[in-house]
Formats: sequence, C-alpha cells, structure tokens
Amino acid sequence: MAVVGAGIAGLAAATVLAERGVSVTLYEKRPYLGGRVGGWPAELRDGTTVTLSRGFHAFFRQYYNLRGLLRRTDPGLERLTGLPDYPLRHATGLRDSFRHVPRTPPLSALGFVALSPSFRFADLRALAPRAALPLLDVRVPEVYDRLDGTSAHAFLDAVGFPESARHLAFEVFSRSFFADPRELSAAEMALMFHIYFLGSAEGLLFDVPRAPFPAALWDPLARHLARHRAEVRTATAVEHVAPTRDGGFMAATGHDERRYDGVVLALDTAGLRSLVGRCTELGDAPWRERIGRLRTAPPFLVSRLWLDRPVARDRPGFLGTSGFGTLDNISVLERYEDEAAGWSARTGGSVVELHAYAVPPGADRDVEEKRLLEQLRLVYPETGTATVRDARHEWHEDCPLFPVGGYGDRPTVRTPHPGLVVAGDLVRTGLPVALMERAATSGFLAANTLLERWGVRGQTLWTVPDRGRSALLRALATCAGDAVPLRAGRGALTLEE
Repeated sequence: MAVVGAGIAGLAAATVLAERGVSVTLYEKRPYLGGRVGGWPAELRDGTTVTLSRGFHAFFRQYYNLRGLLRRTDPGLERLTGLPDYPLRHATGLRDSFRHVPRTPPLSALGFVALSPSFRFADLRALAPRAALPLLDVRVPEVYDRLDGTSAHAFLDAVGFPESARHLAFEVFSRSFFADPRELSAAEMALMFHIYFLGSAEGLLFDVPRAPFPAALWDPLARHLARHRAEVRTATAVEHVAPTRDGGFMAATGHDERRYDGVVLALDTAGLRSLVGRCTELGDAPWRERIGRLRTAPPFLVSRLWLDRPVARDRPGFLGTSGFGTLDNISVLERYEDEAAGWSARTGGSVVELHAYAVPPGADRDVEEKRLLEQLRLVYPETGTATVRDARHEWHEDCPLFPVGGYGDRPTVRTPHPGLVVAGDLVRTGLPVALMERAATSGFLAANTLLERWGVRGQTLWTVPDRGRSALLRALATCAGDAVPLRAGRGALTLEE
C-alpha cells in the first residue's frame, strides 16, 4: 500500500496497515514527519540548535483516536503534560477561564455561562433561546443539513450572543479553523460546541508535548513503523497516481514508479487538489470537480521570539487573546517544552510564540510581524524592554476552509475506486470529530476501508456521542425545533414565522 502524506492522517493510516502485516510505503514531500504538526532543526544566531515548528497545538482530551495513535509508543502518554488552564483575554480587559468550569454535561455549558464575566444579566435576557436550540442536540451528520447554509457569525447574531462572549467563547472555536467566523460554516462551530461542552466530560483543558514535536511524537512513531517493516520515504513527493487494469495503482515520484494494491491520499487541501488535477484517470469527473472546488483558509503567521529576559512569572504557558489586532494567542514555551526551558535556563531569557490565525490575504509580511510584536508588548508589558535575540516567522496558507454551504464538496474517505481512499482533516467522516482528531480518525477509517477488502479487522474508533447526551435537552431541541424551524436568509439565520 502507498500512503501519500505523512501528517497525522497519513501516519495513522500507515500505522494500522503496517501493524496488520500490510507492506506499506509512506511518502512525504517534506524532510520531516507530522505535516502541520511537524518540526525541523535550525540554528540560532548564538549557535544553539533548536527545533522549529508551525506553532502551538493543543492536544485536547477528547482526541481519543489521536491519543490512541500516540499510545503506540507512549502507553501512559507521559510525553504529554497538561496545562492548568485555558485562559482567554480580551483587549477590553475581560478575562475568561475554563479551569473551574464543570466538566459534566450540561453543567459544563451552564457553568461557563454562570462563571464567565462575558455574560451579564442584561445579555442573558437578550438571548433568543429558540435560535440556540440546535446547540442542545447536535447530531452528526444531520447538523450539516441544518446549519451548513449559514455562517458562524450569522448564527451567533440570530442567537443574540453578546459581543464580549462571542469573542471570548465562540470565536475560540471558529478561529481554531484558521477562518473568519463570517466565512466558517455554523455547522462546524456547533460541532465544536458539542464536542467540548455537551458531548463529552473532558472539558476544555488540554495537554501539550513536553518536548518538540519530532522528539515527543513522530520520531518514536517512525521507529514503530520501521519495526513493522514499513518504508518511510521523506523528501519524496508523489507526482502522479494512476489506476491499473488489474485494480491496482501506479504511483510515480521524480525518481521511480511503483505498483500498489491500494493508495491512501493523506494530503492537505492544496496538495490533494493539485495531485487530483494532474491525475485525470483518478475517480470520475464529478469527484474531481468537487476536489477542485476545495478552498484553503486565509494565511496564518507564527512568530517565535527568543527574548533576552523572562516574561513575568505568572504568565501562563498559553493565553488566547481577542481584540489585539491579528494576535490570537501567546505561548511561553519554557513553561512546558524541555528544549525551550533549557535555552531559558542558560540565557535567562524567554521563548515566546505569537500566533495570528487568519491574516488578511495580501497583508505585508514585515508589517504583520511587527504588529504581532507590538501586541505582545501590550498584553505582556514587561516585554517592552526586552531585546529580541532571534526570531523566526512561519507563513502558511494550507489549512482547509469549511465555508458556508461547502460540506457537500468535501471528500469522504471512499472514492469511486475501491482501492483509493482519502484521509485528512478536510475529509467528512460522518463522526463528531474535528481538527487533529478528524485527521487521525480519517486515517484510521482509510486503513479500515482498505483492510475490509481482505476481511481484516481494522482499528476500533472512539468518539464523543454522535448526538446530545442529555435526553431532556434532546427532547427540548426536537419539540421546539419542529415548531420553530430555522432558515438562512439575507446572510443571517432567522426564525420561520
């Protein structure tokens, strides 16, 4: 089997296939594994060798399948460590936290509203509870039939969410997709609400790797694959895939061409679009057209700064921000990562990472990088006198966009060819998963789909429930939903009269 792409989805598919005795070749165009959660070495001006990456990733405790993949080499998940809180701060001074929010649904959602300073009594009175009913019983995939036709922003308008709560709560979800809420399908935002508030008891606290991504996650998994005789070919791009008359596939790189019984396409949006566009024999015309319509989210920027003095001791390892221009979060890496902690101990400085999830297309890079630094100095004033000893900036535009009305164009794992499957966080799985967990889940599903051709049992999957957990809330949503259907109109979600 050929697995094209060694991000989370490709690694998950390759692992399941190799563990079941399938001969696997894993191709990756980059020189490292992990895709958007990968890392690579670099040398700072002071001669220190460091590991760069594309920015902070939170490993939420609802990521059952991703964590199952990591347990292959770390059964106790000891290479992850939990951060004590998920703090949020708005430029107006409002702050929110998920540390003390109850984790049991529906107390989790009610507790957040009760404890959050973003919700004032007057704001609660202004809410339109009937418009919010779809959040009480999110069903997958039915939620896309109901909400994919409106934007996350329009849905929150219809509900009457106060601006402060919108910025500090729901936009956390929408911007996690690297998208402006005006562009994002409300179904995706509702799904995230279900996953973290009403569908699970893990809450919104999360873990992070104790070491850089390669050392903590992917180097051990590469050794696991090698023990199962998988061939890992990094820095090798697959340029063409074509079906053969005997039901197999030919996969060609710039160096050779090999035949495989099956192929997993575990590529990002642009990569999948490009490869399918070149391979006119793959799938059928409608399938290729749908792939061609897939879109990427706006560009994002990650700035990692090595400062000559530490940030204040009470600064958290991670802080979500809103209202500070394009700045979406600040990470202080020495709080949790051993490599950054070592540099900080040697120099007395801090390693700080700034993330802008959705930069306006065409933005001037130098200007945006300077603006992020300016915003850091507003949020953490003690950095105003710090000298930046080194800085690295990562600009990318390859995250999938889940636009309003775009669900039907997203590929499923299965394709018109029985031996060709697709995996990645852009795939619709029919399961309540998102982000990195969608990538891992789709990778497992892709492997399972290929294995079932030979009657081989695949990977068992775990997810939060595919519908609301509370029978009372489900009944309320059903009864009121029947009486007051929602429709999308004039750019906003409204109530049918």
